[in-house]
Amino acid sequence: MKFLKYILGIIVLLGILFIAKGFLTPTITYNSEIQVDKPVKEAWAVMNDESKVSQWLKGITDMEHVSGEKGSVGAVTKYTFLENGTESIIFETIKSINPNEHVAMDFEMKDVMNIDYKVNFVEKDGKTNINSTSTVTGLGMFMRSMVSFMKGTMQAQEDENLGNLKKLIEANTTNYFPPPVSEPVEIEEG
Repeated sequence: MKFLKYILGIIVLLGILFIAKGFLTPTITYNSEIQVDKPVKEAWAVMNDESKVSQWLKGITDMEHVSGEKGSVGAVTKYTFLENGTESIIFETIKSINPNEHVAMDFEMKDVMNIDYKVNFVEKDGKTNINSTSTVTGLGMFMRSMVSFMKGTMQAQEDENLGNLKKLIEANTTNYFPPPVSEPVEIEEG
């Protein structure tokens, strides 16, 4: 009987510590950075190329524009992810955007978490530094506690995604900036 009381006491203590961790750490923040051997305009174009998103964003199965003007403040996009047989839906809302410099977004995973996400682009000597900052808040006490224990996992996922983006940008062969085609000029005889 004493053994059962100890086990029950340990379970209660672990439960209290779990909830306390979420109470004391309601948000987590992490950063990730890569440098690509391409100019900023090309790096930006590759990252925003919807046909290539699945090549660098792990687990994405669908991307659907919901509202607002694509690529503008207020635009909402629905992302569907599949990981270990579980489907997740995340809504992205663009908060601010300055092409070739930065984009800030809110990501909402209903009843799970909100992510305040910003990506900065800085070009120097023909190379581009891409830096992301994520601030994650769990929704509800249980999810706050869960998120407070997931920082390492989320950081590793962002590092992997940006690593995939780096490979994609550096291997890019798409010409996003073709020279303008001039119309032939007809010369009148006479």
